[in-house]
Amino acid sequence: MTSPLTAASASPERWSPRLWGTLLVLCAAMFLDALDVSMVGVALPSIGSELNLSTSTLQWVVSGYILGYGGLLLLGGRAADLLGRRRVFLIALAVFALASLLGGFVDSGPLLIASRFIKGLSAAFTAPAGLSIITTTFAEGPVRNRALTIYTTCAATGFSMGLVLSGLLTEASWRLTMLLPAPIAVVALIAGLKLIPRSAREKNTGGYDVPGAVTGTAAMLLLVFTVVEAPEAGWASARTLLSFLAAAVLLAVFVRVELRTASPLIRLGVLRSGPQLRAQIGAMTFFGGYVSFQFLATQYFQTLLGWSALETALAFLPAGALVALSSTKVGSVIDRFGTPRVIVAGFVLLVASYALFLRVSLTPSYASMVLPSMILLGFACALVFPSLNIQATNGVDDEEQGMVSGLLNTSIQVGGAIFLAVVTAVITASSHGADASPQAVLDSYRPGLIVVTAIAVAGLLITLTGVRTRHTRETVVVAKSRPRATAEREPVTVDD
Repeated sequence: MTSPLTAASASPERWSPRLWGTLLVLCAAMFLDALDVSMVGVALPSIGSELNLSTSTLQWVVSGYILGYGGLLLLGGRAADLLGRRRVFLIALAVFALASLLGGFVDSGPLLIASRFIKGLSAAFTAPAGLSIITTTFAEGPVRNRALTIYTTCAATGFSMGLVLSGLLTEASWRLTMLLPAPIAVVALIAGLKLIPRSAREKNTGGYDVPGAVTGTAAMLLLVFTVVEAPEAGWASARTLLSFLAAAVLLAVFVRVELRTASPLIRLGVLRSGPQLRAQIGAMTFFGGYVSFQFLATQYFQTLLGWSALETALAFLPAGALVALSSTKVGSVIDRFGTPRVIVAGFVLLVASYALFLRVSLTPSYASMVLPSMILLGFACALVFPSLNIQATNGVDDEEQGMVSGLLNTSIQVGGAIFLAVVTAVITASSHGADASPQAVLDSYRPGLIVVTAIAVAGLLITLTGVRTRHTRETVVVAKSRPRATAEREPVTVDD
């Protein structure tokens, strides 16, 4: 059963006002997720100063969000399928608004970290629920491609605007960066109650996968926690190795549970599909490389060159602006060439962007050294991000859209956490201590940039395997739940 709006979306040229309204509400939630992630980074020094937080405690203002988001995405995606996408999305959005208010008024580090964890937790439910509402509301093909392009563009726009806004708001108070998402979330919640259609829920005759939910969530939480803590605790420390071992054991138990249960949290058969697997690995390498590059470039601009937070944000702005400006064209490009070719083209631009940034020096010319990388990065993000979302959700039954959306977002977040930790470790190993000269500091960044470029190359090589020698239109069937001709569809109920 699909949304009652699906029929209205049959023509990409004429969408009803309600259909546009639904998409805008979902875009607002994605915009807020990206905005919140980018704004907090610039505000960290002010937060640490006012709340008297040590560096190790301050990192958890960021890591707490990552832990809640990355650890609970699998559960959030399946919850959207089983409990109703509309219900899960709206409840999680309300929690996000409340957590934003809490974060703006707290007077201690632990309370701020707790509010960030709750915000990450709520985003772990809004992200897969929102994506699955789009994929079940807009018909597969050009209509859905257009909707997903707009949706993913809002993420890039939110991230870019967050960098600029945080530079401005932090000048007045870091609390404004925490409070800003709250009124936007409230407006989106009110509009969503009116506009988002009642959604189909899977009739789960096999029961709920409680063991899978417990082991899967615990494994993701422990994995993300271990990766985040490894640079400080030491990658070869007993604590880190034991944590990785425990996460591996939990993942093994999770896989065994999923193979045996009648109604799994994640149907592992989806990963037997080449396009699906390439989309998941592509998402890990794409986001992991991008987050690491942004971290390195920010350190370079602010720590080494002495740029202000606002100047740093403006340096990244061309990339975000290009994503926003090209959003209306990317959908038609995907329709014409198919997601595999577009993803490969995007990764080629990504590799070129990172490689060009290796030329930076202590006295760079922005126009000749930095801007070309930002332009290529903008075009790369515009091509890759929507294409990965489309490839991951094409051919998936409606009742599994939340599951696949949760899996894709998990790949994104886990990839970001793992690769950023690796790049950070490489930089630390190459550093020459606190008394190092500026040139020595720059030299310590270069190995990290080489690793970032290598991550993009790995993503390119993996996605190249999906490009066939002869041109074919998109014929991907990513993750069929069951053969439609031989199996009856399970009954569905409508979310109240």
